[in-house]
Amino acid sequence: MSIQKPKGTQDLLPGEVEKWQYLESKARDLCQRFNYKEIRSPIFESTELFSRGVGETTDIVEKEMYTFMDKGDRSMTLRPEGTAGVVRAYVENKLYGVPDLTKLFYVGPMFRYEQPQAGRYRQFHQFGIEAFGSVDPSIDAEVIALGYTFYKEIGLKDVTAEINSVGTPSVRTVYREKLQEFFAPVKHLLCKDCQSRYDRNPMRILDCKTDQKYAVGAPEILDYLDEECSTHFAQVREHLTAMDIPYRVNPRLVRGLDYYTHTAFEYKAAGIGAIDTIGGGGRYNGLVEQIGGHGTDQPGVGLGLGLERILLVLQAQGVEIPKPEPLDVYLIGLGEPAEKEVTKLLHQLRVQGLKAEKDYQGRKLKAQMKSADRFQAKYVAILGDDELARGEITLKQMETGSQVIVSLVDLASNAAKTLFE
Repeated sequence: MSIQKPKGTQDLLPGEVEKWQYLESKARDLCQRFNYKEIRSPIFESTELFSRGVGETTDIVEKEMYTFMDKGDRSMTLRPEGTAGVVRAYVENKLYGVPDLTKLFYVGPMFRYEQPQAGRYRQFHQFGIEAFGSVDPSIDAEVIALGYTFYKEIGLKDVTAEINSVGTPSVRTVYREKLQEFFAPVKHLLCKDCQSRYDRNPMRILDCKTDQKYAVGAPEILDYLDEECSTHFAQVREHLTAMDIPYRVNPRLVRGLDYYTHTAFEYKAAGIGAIDTIGGGGRYNGLVEQIGGHGTDQPGVGLGLGLERILLVLQAQGVEIPKPEPLDVYLIGLGEPAEKEVTKLLHQLRVQGLKAEKDYQGRKLKAQMKSADRFQAKYVAILGDDELARGEITLKQMETGSQVIVSLVDLASNAAKTLFE
């Protein structure tokens, strides 16, 4: 049997990968406007980073991580999410020492061992941002607004942000007790995972798809926020309203990671069935010090958007991603001397910034013309031995069929771009 790709992965082939390039270029352009700088962290890190940063009680750490022992007998894990690695890089490189806010973004693959389904893979891709150094609610709103703007600019429709406050550790201590009191009578009816969560992190029961019926009427954390948390959450909502970012408060939203404080949010979009979450994030005050140790603490807030989910919704909503620009010119040489000249011209045109191609298989003129058509070339440049002797070349516009004769000197000059406009 031939070797095949691992389960839960995909080959992004020409014709499909251009969609990814489009999303990535949009993300980079948006981050430049919002003043976020790119960071590229390792794809694998020490396992301790994720168990400490993501949280021992999360499904990611308990069930989904790709963990292995390296040749130095160290436990390593393929990154299951982006924030922990960026925080580690932020601490290790002492970015907390700069006077301004540190605003970073990343685009890349993540890895989780889970059952593949529509829009969910074992190797998946995220666009994410992280902002360190401010407790101002306006930066929470900025992060949410950036994500919403990204969806809007790529053409997604009916996207809404769902937001909640998950408070602070002291708030959650009180809320945890209230949840345990509520779930105690039905603890034996909960799924195996939620019976474990009951003692370690009962908020995660609210996020369980299996036990939703037992969570009806459960206490809401918004009723237990202290004055600081309530004020912060109210100001986030005020900023979102001022920026015309559509949102709704979802008091059951807890996210699947343990490090969130204050603001937590998700983006919802119609078109991909029951699982309609296409991204999310939140604030994580305390995570930097948790990963970096005493003296490194800085507040942070960020998001992660799944590119596979986005492409699925774009398809479901019938949104067409712009196709890449076609070839400017396809060069054809008829005869050995002309073919050698074409090879030189091809390089000169490419250096000038034109998209150009030629035949490499020794095919006849008719086959080369068909190849130019498949590449959707705007022009075909045909050079025969007679034209070569006169220092000329024939340019044929593929759409209209019209032809002009231009000099080889003009075609090779820095003004050649104007010939194909």
